[in-house]
Amino acid sequence: MRSARLLVLSATLAAVALLSTACGSGSEGGDTGTDGASSAASFPVTIKHVYGETTIEKKPERVATVAWANHEVPLALGVVPVGMAKATWGDDDGNGVLPWVQEKLTALGARTPVLFDETDGIDFEAVADTRPDVILATYSGITQEDYDKLSKIAPTVAYPKVAWGTTYQEMIRISSQALGLQAEGDALVADLEKQVSDSFAKYPQLAGKKMAFTYIDPKKMSEIGYYTSLDTRPGFLASTGMQHAKVVADGSAGTTEFYKTISSEKADEFDDVDVFITYGDAQGNGVKAIQADPLIGKIPAVRSGAVAVFADSTPLAASANPSPLSIPWGIDDYFALIAAAADKGKA
Repeated sequence: MRSARLLVLSATLAAVALLSTACGSGSEGGDTGTDGASSAASFPVTIKHVYGETTIEKKPERVATVAWANHEVPLALGVVPVGMAKATWGDDDGNGVLPWVQEKLTALGARTPVLFDETDGIDFEAVADTRPDVILATYSGITQEDYDKLSKIAPTVAYPKVAWGTTYQEMIRISSQALGLQAEGDALVADLEKQVSDSFAKYPQLAGKKMAFTYIDPKKMSEIGYYTSLDTRPGFLASTGMQHAKVVADGSAGTTEFYKTISSEKADEFDDVDVFITYGDAQGNGVKAIQADPLIGKIPAVRSGAVAVFADSTPLAASANPSPLSIPWGIDDYFALIAAAADKGKA
């Protein structure tokens, strides 16, 4: 998707053409090295989601994914998709693949799958051309219309309840069930949760701190955008031991929206924030700009410099949406950046 959409949706990808050809090596077609008879015995399987339920009659051999990060679940379980969304936001070398995904493909000895250009939405024709047995969209914002079109191609698993609100644990558990690899998925969740817990423990200054994950358009400083507790960015941090600021908690109550805005004239509603998290330019700037604003600059955390700035369209910024492969790749650097900001805040 467009980078602006990723800042506000944090969800996906874009840009020009289907790169690459099929997937590679022995990983193509869902070969995970697990016992085939055991996996096949779990089918058919029926999975409930926001648009009803999907029944997968037999173990899928050709797996396609759409939207942000869904391809990471099969890859983490040793299955190379036949097609996946192309990354443009956070892509460090322009090859349409985020670095942690490239590392996994290399480790599996696999070529890059077909990359779907989602600049203007899902490329249904390209998805169909990969002849998938199942389509995973458990972390997405696909519409009913999208779901209906995808379901005509292959059984499609949509997000469970809230658009862009699926945690990485839910992604793994739902998608692994669809792949006939539920036990492996449960083990992966446990491993990732331990990695997150161990990393967070290195930064005790973050425990209990109130945070707001925001987006401020430098051309529109008249409003402050923030992600609600339904979004995976602040939701993930809250699950590790930080807390939502009151403005976020209040704004999240009774809503299904993952992103909201508030007038900068009400900037004092962020006064209890200990760590102000936001995006900046490619050089990681942004603190001075918001400190200079006559309204936003009065927020205590902003005034003291307790601002964690993730440089736009960098891999670390992309990893703020935690996913099965991004967590092992960069969780220490992620927490370190936020902890450095917290150290500048009020005691």
